[in-house]
Amino acid sequence: MTIGRITAGRRGVLGFAVAAAAARWIAPEANANGVAPSLDDTDITELAQRMAAGQITAQQLTQYYLHRIDSIDRRGPGLHAVIEVNPDAMREARRLDAERSAHGVRGPLHGLPVLVKDLFDTADRMHTTAGSYALEGSRPQSDSTVVARLRAAGAVLLGKTNLSEWAGGISLTHHAGWSARGGQTRNPYKLDRSPSESSSGSAVAAAANLCAAAIGTETNGSILDPASANSVVGVKPTVGLIGRGGMIQGVPSQDSAGPIARTVRDAAIVLGTLVGVDERDPATAASRGHFHLDYTRFLDADGLRGARIGVPRQVYFGYSNHADDIAEQAIEVLRNAGATVVDPAEIATAQQLDETPTSVVVQAYEIKRAFNTYLSRTPGDHPRSLTELIEFNRANADRELRYVRQDGLEAVQALDYTETEYREALATNHRLSRDEGIDAVLRQHRLDALVMPSTAPPGKIDLVNGDSYSGDSSTPAALAGYPAITVPAGFAFGLPVGLTFMGTAWSEPVLLRLAYAYEQHSKARRLPSYRPADVGL
Repeated sequence: MTIGRITAGRRGVLGFAVAAAAARWIAPEANANGVAPSLDDTDITELAQRMAAGQITAQQLTQYYLHRIDSIDRRGPGLHAVIEVNPDAMREARRLDAERSAHGVRGPLHGLPVLVKDLFDTADRMHTTAGSYALEGSRPQSDSTVVARLRAAGAVLLGKTNLSEWAGGISLTHHAGWSARGGQTRNPYKLDRSPSESSSGSAVAAAANLCAAAIGTETNGSILDPASANSVVGVKPTVGLIGRGGMIQGVPSQDSAGPIARTVRDAAIVLGTLVGVDERDPATAASRGHFHLDYTRFLDADGLRGARIGVPRQVYFGYSNHADDIAEQAIEVLRNAGATVVDPAEIATAQQLDETPTSVVVQAYEIKRAFNTYLSRTPGDHPRSLTELIEFNRANADRELRYVRQDGLEAVQALDYTETEYREALATNHRLSRDEGIDAVLRQHRLDALVMPSTAPPGKIDLVNGDSYSGDSSTPAALAGYPAITVPAGFAFGLPVGLTFMGTAWSEPVLLRLAYAYEQHSKARRLPSYRPADVGL
């Protein structure tokens, strides 16, 4: 969930010893529990099959991931992707093993450890803090809808992932993957490179095999961009497909929760466990008749044959030569797999979407109210409003404002739009992104989906000046509340770049089919290399 883009425009050196040590973490010989090294990068389907065959238990798998978190995230390269480990994870795993023996499994996630972004309430011994010391000690009384559905599906809640603090909304200067409580998340492909956007911890955790899968959130780019930058699959669903009850929201008209995983199939499995009407989220009422409990049935390795796919080049190409080159190769894969590629197929409103001042109105209006609502309802000794949060940060500047200013929060607090101004701005955003945007180009060319590079190869982390930003493709789907999926597409000098598939509302089955077929034909993903800062580019 990136809530830092509220303006009209956009937004320690490790030596060779770490590189040598990282080689051992990529494929360890074995851990203390005897778990085979072949579990590295193993997908959900194979993990479930091994559990069913009695080759591994939930306890062993949970300990395996806890070992990797300790070796890679806490020590070693120090990825800082996991902000907190669930102290009861092993107890949950034991309970699920016993349940498997006594009653069978609940579904494909039974006994599999999953990490969730630190925006989801959990009624356990973990905190829910958005990466901020302001909420340290906050322990909600009930699970968020996402967490409740993961538990119901039999997943082991392994812990919570780091993020850009307050989902990137604290500062107008972008610091992707940095929070006061969690520190700076690092990209496992090159340790001095940005993990990109606020669901960075979830993307890094999935890429580095710290969990079976992870959950992120997106307002504009916060699933798609870090998934691209870390060579994993990210699904940003239609707003309303997944319930957001008990989730710290920023811009509810745009916010989505979604899976981040190493394969499209894994993402589809997790997506099916999260969907459905949520009594705490009115937006999910519209999902009736549109959600599916099993999205794997739409996966087809030959799913590109006969598909019509458009390429919107204005705005979404041209900001990175490397991303463009990788996208061009991906487009050839689509053609060779039987798709009809309409090129160009422009989004007529693309420039307006990127520059419209109405986004400022919508985000400022919604962020203030969303933060005030969450803070006022959450029990504990912490700020109860956006005003009090700003005051807390000033009083604790040595911890909270060490690298960032809170000009993002202060801007939201200062801007005071009327409800009429807000509703007019939201209607404009929807018109430009839906009727005159994505839906218009899909109708004009009779397209199943659009494709474009997800974002540029990740730039260097810069805590002093903030991360550089050159462009991405997330805005049309973000403002429309429509779905998009990014899939690994290639590498530029060892740095990942993804390909985004984007469609109309509730088109997740189509997008998953296309993304899966592309994944099967391209096989672009590689394991992380954990290159230190002083090795190569």
